[in-house]
Amino acid sequence: MNYFNNFIVIDDDGINNKLCRLNIEKIYPQASIETFTDPRVGFDHIVTKYGPDQDNGNAILLLDISMPDINAWDFLEMFDKLNDTVKRRVKIYILSSSVDKSDMQRAHDNKYVEYYLIKPLTKESIHLMVHVLHRRLGLLEK
Repeated sequence: MNYFNNFIVIDDDGINNKLCRLNIEKIYPQASIETFTDPRVGFDHIVTKYGPDQDNGNAILLLDISMPDINAWDFLEMFDKLNDTVKRRVKIYILSSSVDKSDMQRAHDNKYVEYYLIKPLTKESIHLMVHVLHRRLGLLEK
């Protein structure tokens, strides 16, 4: 069972979003996968779909760092102001082409970022994300 059956990809690169979708579908064909090239639209979607009055399960968010208008750091500041219900339901992974150690450290230091992944998203990294989250939440069978 995948407790995180919803995936959200926010990246201004539509090709990367399509690749993410294809790789996630290979592993979780029943998953809901939503992609956004505009981080503001993606943010609004999260607020609407995962708020306290909604029952849409939980989601893994794959968030790019470098985007026009709003970068990942701006997005995370906005996320910090959301209702605690949203913050519990949406687990954030940075998915970036940046190998800059300062980006990695900044992501590591942010309490909302679960892990920093280097593009492209692979089947192995998808399995790792879900497995780590399930372990942290005590959802793995013994």
